[in-house]
Amino acid sequence: MESEQRTVLVTGAAKRIGRAIALRLAAEGYRVAIHYHESGNEARQTAAACGDAPIFQADLASVAEIRRMFGEVRQRLGPLFGLVNNAARFTRFDPLEITESDWDFIHNINLKATFFCCQEGARQMRQRGEGRIVNISSLGGIRPWADHAHYCASKAGVIMLTRALAKAWAPEITVNSVAPGVILASEQDNRRQEMIAATPAGRAGTSEEVASAVVYFLQATNFITGQSIAVDGGLSQR
Repeated sequence: MESEQRTVLVTGAAKRIGRAIALRLAAEGYRVAIHYHESGNEARQTAAACGDAPIFQADLASVAEIRRMFGEVRQRLGPLFGLVNNAARFTRFDPLEITESDWDFIHNINLKATFFCCQEGARQMRQRGEGRIVNISSLGGIRPWADHAHYCASKAGVIMLTRALAKAWAPEITVNSVAPGVILASEQDNRRQEMIAATPAGRAGTSEEVASAVVYFLQATNFITGQSIAVDGGLSQR
């Protein structure tokens, strides 16, 4: 793969799953570009742990900011080989209480930004003649959650977007999706505990397991595209 010659941008890489993905890619020998919005201190810590990886700040709710950031990445690092769209938002509301601003808050990042990041990344990958895009979806894009209708819609959109872009940009660029289930986090409310209890694997997953799925798609042949892997301990099958 000569992965040491290949740059991969990870959005939302300062914390949690994004950080784990960045650390794993650095360990695999990729040149990692770290995106963050507001978590500057955490981004610098992640970058240091990735061998002083370059960091890039942008508000992904703005298409102009997305285009600026991708231009800076290309100027500093050359055209991208890989893109991991990890940045996302998550809120919980009774569907009868969701406002337009609640809807836009989720969709501006989870779906709109994912598309425009894919677009900018693909333009650079076309210049290289190859590329790998991995979109982080969610179990909520596969199974309905009553109090997260807006979130579920955004993540289901990511899965279909992945399939459409895979068809549009083949064979040079592959586009695949990773859909995490219950992943270890600091907050462990009753609902999460119920989901863990219902998971056939009998436990929550880890950010590192999500990162492993991302690496698989980055290193896979271009005969694997438009696919989604649920990293959920089998919960989506119940």
